[in-house]
Amino acid sequence: MSESALFEPYTLRSLTIPNRVWMAPMCQYSAEVFGPNAGVAQDWHFAHYAARAVGGAGLILVEATAVSPEGRISPADLGIWNDTQVEALRRITAFLKEHGTVPGIQIAHAGRKAATERPWRGRGPAGASEAWQPVAPSAVPFDEAHPTPDELTVEQIQEIVGRFGEAARRALAAGFEVVEVHGAHGYLVHEFLSPHSNHRTDAYGGSFENRVRFALEVVDAVRAVWPEDRPVFFRVSATDWLSENADDAREGWTADETVRLARELRAHGVDLLDVSTGGLAPGTAIPTGPGYQVPFASRVREETGLPTAAVGLITDAGQAEKIVAGGEADAVLLGRELLRDPHWPHRAAATLGADKRVPDQYAWAV
Repeated sequence: MSESALFEPYTLRSLTIPNRVWMAPMCQYSAEVFGPNAGVAQDWHFAHYAARAVGGAGLILVEATAVSPEGRISPADLGIWNDTQVEALRRITAFLKEHGTVPGIQIAHAGRKAATERPWRGRGPAGASEAWQPVAPSAVPFDEAHPTPDELTVEQIQEIVGRFGEAARRALAAGFEVVEVHGAHGYLVHEFLSPHSNHRTDAYGGSFENRVRFALEVVDAVRAVWPEDRPVFFRVSATDWLSENADDAREGWTADETVRLARELRAHGVDLLDVSTGGLAPGTAIPTGPGYQVPFASRVREETGLPTAAVGLITDAGQAEKIVAGGEADAVLLGRELLRDPHWPHRAAATLGADKRVPDQYAWAV
């Protein structure tokens, strides 16, 4: 077999991931909404993640999983705020490990973008029977259709920091080996980072140092309960795709600030930056195209030494191989491509002449 950088194992701390083809966290909006089983993983989640493990993904990051009920993006999101949710997730992690895939989870709080409708029911706020009042760094709504969120008090901020730590503790109990803090796509951590959504004048707003304070406190709370020999990831939107002119009212989070944040995150125990973009402000012009976000991951890796994973319209085996072999990122995180084809890693390995990790039950078809 030929050598392929994409199918080389990758070690972070003492955890070895069998290849560099990883599954990005993607919400399924398929958990129960009400009652004692709210936020609990269902058979859909098991089948969804099991299929990608059988398909050869080296690491699977389970979708944005809320650290509290009010932190859900939609009423049907997964949660990890109680032990019933832990039991359902344990079934998934056990299967992933059995088939050689590392189980990871993204823990999140949706902030001002909470209580939204499932995408196939139409975008915008959830119906009155399922909605709740969102919270945010500042009382600034996402858009005209969304409600104005309540501005968090300092005491409430600290409570949410604690919730992230509790979620990480439960994630460990559920069998996950990687935990990722969701700091991207316009959700709560990202809302603190960006001056477009953070208009605070206290210790959590204004300067770069103040705007990153919440993110670093969350990371510290997670790292405090996460084993020293297991990695912590952080997903960032490297740019808001807004003006970088300080005199512009649409000023947002920038690529330069992402590099500064990456250095801070590394000092606080983050092992890899999952580099995406956008999601904070509606109506932004994003120049999409194959691999359009890869340069942001490459810059962070080159300027800070922090390992990165690249995302965004990575669809071809040769393209993914080039990203990893060329040192632009340490791994690729696939989203829609793995929805279309759970066995993409096997097909890519065949294309690149690399060894395939195929279950015995499917070996006769290879």
